[in-house]
Amino acid sequence: MDRPRGAAVIAGGLGLKGPRGWAFRSVDIDVEPGSLLAIEGPSGSGRTCLLLALTGRMRLTEGHAEVGGLPMPRRMAAVRRISALGHVPGVSELDPALTVAEHLRERALLRRRFDGSLPELFRGLLRPRAERAADAQRQIDEALDASGLALGELPAQGRTPVRDLERLEALRLSVALALIGRPRLLAVDDTDLKLSGSERLAVWQLLRSVADSGTTVVAVSSEAPADAIVVNTATTTATTSPSAPTAIASTGPGRGPSNDARATAPRTLQPCAADKSAAAKSGESGESGESGESGESGESGESGETNVQNTGTGQNPQTGQGVTADAFAEAGRA
Repeated sequence: MDRPRGAAVIAGGLGLKGPRGWAFRSVDIDVEPGSLLAIEGPSGSGRTCLLLALTGRMRLTEGHAEVGGLPMPRRMAAVRRISALGHVPGVSELDPALTVAEHLRERALLRRRFDGSLPELFRGLLRPRAERAADAQRQIDEALDASGLALGELPAQGRTPVRDLERLEALRLSVALALIGRPRLLAVDDTDLKLSGSERLAVWQLLRSVADSGTTVVAVSSEAPADAIVVNTATTTATTSPSAPTAIASTGPGRGPSNDARATAPRTLQPCAADKSAAAKSGESGESGESGESGESGESGESGETNVQNTGTGQNPQTGQGVTADAFAEAGRA
C-alpha cells in the first residue's frame, strides 16, 4: 500500500454563525500534511462545527481556509472528496443492526462505485469480478490493520453486530471504514467520550499512527495529548507552544495561552447541536460535485455546502427566530 499523501490545513480568522449565534470565531490554523490536530474544548463550544467546516461539510461565515491546497468555500466539494469522517454522532454513525463485515463490504463497494473519476469507474467495471473482489478485500485488510481492529478477537468475528461492540471497538471500526477510501484528511469526533484512561491512550496512539503514516488527522476531544497540535474552541485560540506569539496552531511539546490580541478574551460560544443535526440531514451519500462524483454529505454542486439551520426547540414557528427566556417571561406576565 502506497503511503497516503496528507492534506495541509491553513486557515485564518475562521468563524461560523448559526441562527442562535456564533459557534466559533477567530480560529487560526496552520498545520502540515500528516499532522495530528486536536480540537479541544467543552461540549457545546463549537468543536463539531469546526470539524465539519474543515472537511467541507459546513460553510464558514467568515475567514479563509485551504485544505490540501483547495480554497473554501469555493472548492468545498473537492475538500469533501479528499477527506473522510470517522465517528461523528448524528452525521456518520454505524448501523447497530449490521455486522462488522457488512459495514466493511458496503464501504468497499461504495468506494469502488462512487470514488474517483468516471474513467476510473469504467476501467474498474471492465476488470474481472474475481480481481475486483480481491482488490476490495485487500483494501479492507489494510484498513483493519491501520485501525487496529482484530476481527478474530470479536465475539462472532466479522459476523458480530455493531450493537455488541465495545465503545473502543466501534471507534476502531469507524476509523477503518474511513480509511478504506484512503483519504488525505481523517476527521473523528468525540474521541474520548465514555472511554477509560487506558482506552483514551489507545485511541490517541491509533490516531497518531494514522498521522505518522501520512494522513492528516483532525480529532475532537475534551482533553488533547501533549504532543498534538491544539485548537481550543472554548477560548477561540489555537496553540501548542507557550512561546507561540499568535493564535496559530503550531507543532510543539506543550500548550499555553495565546498572546494574540484578537483572542485575548474568552468568548461565549453557542452550542452547535442544531447545526450538526442539519449536517446529518444531508446524509452520507448522493452528493454530486463538480465532476458528478458521489460524496459523503448529500449535497449537489461544487459549492453545495451544508447550510446551518436551527432545528432545535424554543423556536418561533412563524418567524423562525429563537425564542429567549426573557420572551417567555414577558408572555407569562401578560
